[in-house]
Amino acid sequence: MLVTGITVTMLLASGATASAQNIFEALFGRMAPAPGPVPDSNFTARDRRELANPPYQQAWVPPAYRRQIVRYHRKEAPGTILVDSEARYVYYVLSEGKAVRYGAIVGEDAQAWSGVATVGRKEQWPGWTPTASEKRRLGPLPDYVEGGAANPMGARGLYLYANGQDTLYRIHGTNQPGWIGHAISSGCIRLTNEDIIDLYSRVQTGAIVVVLGPHRGGARVVSDAR
Repeated sequence: MLVTGITVTMLLASGATASAQNIFEALFGRMAPAPGPVPDSNFTARDRRELANPPYQQAWVPPAYRRQIVRYHRKEAPGTILVDSEARYVYYVLSEGKAVRYGAIVGEDAQAWSGVATVGRKEQWPGWTPTASEKRRLGPLPDYVEGGAANPMGARGLYLYANGQDTLYRIHGTNQPGWIGHAISSGCIRLTNEDIIDLYSRVQTGAIVVVLGPHRGGARVVSDAR
């Protein structure tokens, strides 16, 4: 078999790379690959179309912030949503002391909101109407952005109401999944688009939402894998 000098060089480089990778893995363990979009039976035809080739870079989400069922030690009733802003988690409470836990992007300190609300309405692929404060903070913005994968609202929106009034805070998707686990938003709670689709499918309009603010003695929710 004829092997060119270029092929030999490539093979040697490939072997050196593999060797270096083996040494790295021996020292630090194998790195988890960046997960692609999670197949989900709750996806609609539009979800599959919008998320097939999203206009944002598919980010690596640390394992601790990936969706999982955990033990839940608080007393909220099943069907409740709890947001732990300090730990950057959203919980959907199940029965028998369990909850679905999602990694989240939460509000920056000056923008964070806490309190008790209800899910006043739900929307799929919602449009975005930037508030006056967002325009002041973020610079020139359009008055309205149509729903879609490029929209900061993402695939779903849960609109939080208190005393019958829109609080202007939402739990929604994101076009910045690489920031899951950080506090960078204007106050709203963001999940990956795959996770907000899952949460949306579980939550009923009128569900209670408890938002625990940051810096109140550390994370108030202690959970572990089931």
